[in-house]
Amino acid sequence: MTAAVAPSTRRMALLLAGLAMFGPFSIDTIFPAFPQLAQRLAVDEVAVQQTISVYLLFYGLMSLAHGPLSDAWGRKRVILGGLVIFVGASVGCALSTDLTTLLAFRALQGLSAGVGMIVGRAVIRDLYHGHDAQRLMSQVSMLFGIAPAIAPIIGGWILLSGAGWPLIFWFLVVFALVLLAATARFLPETHPVEARTALSPRTLLRDYVRIGFNPRFLRLALAGSIGFGGIFLYISSAPAIVMQHLHLGEGGFAWLFIPTIGGMTTGSFLSGRMAGHSTPTRQVALGFTLCAVSAVLNIGYVTLAPQFALPWAVMPIFLGGMGMALIFPILALAVLDMYPLQRGLASSLQAFVQLMISTVVAGVVSPLLHNNPLHLALGQAGFFAAGFVFWYWEHQRERASEAASTAH
Repeated sequence: MTAAVAPSTRRMALLLAGLAMFGPFSIDTIFPAFPQLAQRLAVDEVAVQQTISVYLLFYGLMSLAHGPLSDAWGRKRVILGGLVIFVGASVGCALSTDLTTLLAFRALQGLSAGVGMIVGRAVIRDLYHGHDAQRLMSQVSMLFGIAPAIAPIIGGWILLSGAGWPLIFWFLVVFALVLLAATARFLPETHPVEARTALSPRTLLRDYVRIGFNPRFLRLALAGSIGFGGIFLYISSAPAIVMQHLHLGEGGFAWLFIPTIGGMTTGSFLSGRMAGHSTPTRQVALGFTLCAVSAVLNIGYVTLAPQFALPWAVMPIFLGGMGMALIFPILALAVLDMYPLQRGLASSLQAFVQLMISTVVAGVVSPLLHNNPLHLALGQAGFFAAGFVFWYWEHQRERASEAASTAH
């Protein structure tokens, strides 16, 4: 049963995409400021990279709570609360004068920033079903995909204007305040009181264990999350790729992010067009095929090219982003459909898996691989391959289950 009358799809797509954007904006706008942060805070750039790792760690941990809170208190109230906390955390980041203080407020940013994306997925599934849900999920993904492309560009422009790194966080304050006003005005409450679940720690822990260790949930969540690790490896390695390997300045991040996110935006558009015209299995298979082609071209280029240079160095990434954007809406909706009465909790656990993998990528894998373009290409191929293995495993289990049902 639909919890609320569905409002304008276009308005919902814009609002939910904006709510999902302030998470990536928090990561990517500060990439161009890494050298300045290291200089002004008197630390090395490896220490500065922990501003990403700490943010992602707390983002992932809190992602376990956003969904259940929205199941118990309502979607809109939880989103508004998260936005208020994010505004305060961003003010704290802007006023920080040492790395320890900055990391503390980055952790607070991480605790609140996931609310828009995680609860927003539950809102989509509250309002829409089947192909309509896939179309809106794809529209949100397409608009959301713009954020990682333009965020480092905006950060670079802020720095090139002569303003210091704190202005980047003041920009995030303004962005979050705009979202706060828009959410209060336009977002309906899609989870009615009669459908809400009591917030019991014991029951919540039991449900976490029951869903989190469900083999089908794990296969679906890991297929998408590990596969996306191949894209996030390049996103989290952006300072090294842009400044060290491509020898570009603070304004050069567009050369990496536009093809990356351009591919994701194109894939999201195609996913929306394919809804109702292609089976989910065929769409995911096409997505992983594009990821495989991207990996082969990427490895081939860095192995054979005499120098890592534009535009060829970044072109294979376009295909990988497009492939993952075709894959993700299908896997995300499949997880939500497993638990129709606990969509918030299922969305939280799915986001937790993705964020923990992204935290490892940013904090461990990227520092190990980012100094060598070939190592990055091989790492990306490994993530794509591992994601495919989990999806193929799930696909084979589904086929076996269908065959057994037919036989009986």
